[in-house]
Amino acid sequence: MVAMPKGSPILITRLKGEKTMTLGRISFGPLAQTTLGFDRFFDDVEKLLSMDVQKTVSNFPPHNILKLDESRYVVELAVAGFSKNEIEISVEDGTLTVKGEKKEKETEVQYIHRGIGTRSFTKTLTIADTIEVKGAEFKDGILRIGLENIIPEHKKPRKIEIGAELKEFKPQLLQETKAA
Repeated sequence: MVAMPKGSPILITRLKGEKTMTLGRISFGPLAQTTLGFDRFFDDVEKLLSMDVQKTVSNFPPHNILKLDESRYVVELAVAGFSKNEIEISVEDGTLTVKGEKKEKETEVQYIHRGIGTRSFTKTLTIADTIEVKGAEFKDGILRIGLENIIPEHKKPRKIEIGAELKEFKPQLLQETKAA
């Protein structure tokens, strides 16, 4: 796919052999008129649609994402052959990153077949702003990372009372000034 200028409709194409199929166009113009504060979301979607996902998504190590209930999740990674000292977990700017750094050891053993993946890796997952990493455990070759979606009080549903006037806002911003 070809990256489009920011704010323009996105042309979605899929390469099939040597042919290019056009799947459609997405324009966020109508949504931008009826939403407020979703700039990052639209930017993330545009970025995802404009990159070649096959080249950026790694299948190693294999992982599961479990939903325990409405607010708790567990990410499991199969990291057999790694010790917990060779694995680093970090969260920065909405990205959960798990890195495994395997040092090459010289061995006199000759492998006939080597099927256990022990190469170094970096696995990244995009997480919402409200997701907090609660901890991690490493047991039997499986790394488990606990996540919780914590909705701040100001984002929870609430009723807004209609008062006589807005004391914190200047009335001239909301209505025309009256002629004296």
